[in-house]
Amino acid sequence: MAPSPDAPLLGRRGSSLAGRLQDAFHFPALNTSVAEARRRVLARLQEWGIDEMACDDAQLVVSELFTNAVRHTDSDKVSCQLRISGAALRIEVTDQGHTPTEPRVRCSGADEESGRGLLLVGALSQAWGVRPDDSGRGRVVWADLPHRCAP
Repeated sequence: MAPSPDAPLLGRRGSSLAGRLQDAFHFPALNTSVAEARRRVLARLQEWGIDEMACDDAQLVVSELFTNAVRHTDSDKVSCQLRISGAALRIEVTDQGHTPTEPRVRCSGADEESGRGLLLVGALSQAWGVRPDDSGRGRVVWADLPHRCAP
């Protein structure tokens, strides 16, 4: 998989990470894009030598955040940025907004099939939150996950 032309890979020297690694991509706001985003994240994190547990957690977080952006906003596209700095993996998913409420954890009944995504994000993350995007119309949902470099 080729790196995104608008977000080059930064700071790789041999097998050690120098500085920060980052990648950014976007897909149409379609249900099929969720799986594409998961695959992109897995490929990039494996390329960077991130441990398997962090790769699994990151795929789940990206899946939940992409799904929310696709289902609950009027976006044409959803963007994702991955950044590694030290022992932290920052995942940011940006939508184009167009909805009056921001993402929040909700309690779902035992027989409901959805509604637990942000609970999962919170359980897997060291921290997560929401902020307006740079345009002021959409929002960025971010999560910080711990990681280790694979042996």
